[in-house]
Amino acid sequence: MALPALPRPLQLVLFNLYVVNMAKPVVILRPQFVHPEPREAMPILNRAAEMQEEVAGWRRHLHSRPELGFDVIETAAFVAGKLRAFGCDEVVTGLGRTGVVGIIRGRLGEGRTVGLRADMDALPISETTGKPYASTHEGRMHACGHDGHTAMLLGAAAYLAETRNFAGTIALIFQPAEEGGGGGREMVRDGLMDRFGIGNVFGMHNMPGLPVGHFAIRQGPILAATAEFDIEVSGRGGHAAMPHRSIDPVVAASHLVTATQSIVGRNVDPLEAGVVSITKFHAGDAHNVIPEKAVLAGTVRTLKSETAKLAEQRLQAVCDGTAATFGVAVELDFRPNYPVTFNHARETVFAGDVAAGIAGASQVDRDMQPLMAGEDFSYMLEARPGAFIFIGNGDSAGLHHPAYDFNDEAIPHGVSYWVRLAETALAS
Repeated sequence: MALPALPRPLQLVLFNLYVVNMAKPVVILRPQFVHPEPREAMPILNRAAEMQEEVAGWRRHLHSRPELGFDVIETAAFVAGKLRAFGCDEVVTGLGRTGVVGIIRGRLGEGRTVGLRADMDALPISETTGKPYASTHEGRMHACGHDGHTAMLLGAAAYLAETRNFAGTIALIFQPAEEGGGGGREMVRDGLMDRFGIGNVFGMHNMPGLPVGHFAIRQGPILAATAEFDIEVSGRGGHAAMPHRSIDPVVAASHLVTATQSIVGRNVDPLEAGVVSITKFHAGDAHNVIPEKAVLAGTVRTLKSETAKLAEQRLQAVCDGTAATFGVAVELDFRPNYPVTFNHARETVFAGDVAAGIAGASQVDRDMQPLMAGEDFSYMLEARPGAFIFIGNGDSAGLHHPAYDFNDEAIPHGVSYWVRLAETALAS
């Protein structure tokens, strides 16, 4: 008999039922009761899956040789060497001091240029992972996954340079000094967008706690504007047994720490995000001496530039009030750092659609909660429309933790995302 086009195991079950009792009609089971054979959770590119071990090897090589800030000399040379080996049409080095840009032109005709960005630098942290490929540079490690970001974009570069199944141009952007140095700003200042005619730009970062194969994104502010500040409180030192003959900067600075916690709580709309944190407090060297000075440092993070300006104004007011109250001199050095990372509407929808096409709609969070971390991809988003997306790193230690390690299982998903995004954005 001709059986319906059903999975092989179900065909055998139906055939046996028919043979056992010819007089009874065969009842076709409803699809929701059929347990399909296991399959991949994500329809990632076959080539991306095949490349996983090779790309992981690149990632682990970079992990063992972390470099800081703009001093990513070996990393940039490794990236440039790979891009040349892949057959990129152009490989430009030294942009934004040590940045690298690879250019790949499609075989389906001319068109616009899309930028894909990865960061290359590490952090001044001593690694505790115990991995065979752990950092060989004491006091430095890839604790934020930039080794993985670079490796995934290199994997996409290898694929795209081979297939060139798009119309237009891809600019592969490998950026130094994301961790506080503003490498994104320096590359933009060095003519990144205009030199290569980039029309849109996209970035990606891993997220511990988000399952591998999942993505998260949101329209509008996704990461915070950041600022750093230092406060010097100057008094008059003296003997700890005779505080009345001194002007104690430690007491004044302690009140200042407490007062700063009211800046957000009593000045910022509760529906707006902001945080002021004092992260350093240094004063004195002896048990029995009231010191001359106390030095504080900290950070301000907000999701709106207006909130950042308000926080700066109120911080100055707190410093002035503390000086008047305790008779000390207070100097504030406030330094705005990265602006808000703001995802553009059309590009956010597009990036989410690409991710959903790979992962499935249920595995893409399109309205994630914004994070108060900073990211200098914000400068590129100020220069051109684009979007920043997160990719799952699974159950790993948190970013900037000495036990953190990028999850190599995320590589095929990241490579697939970059390839699909480029090919879809530049479809003929």
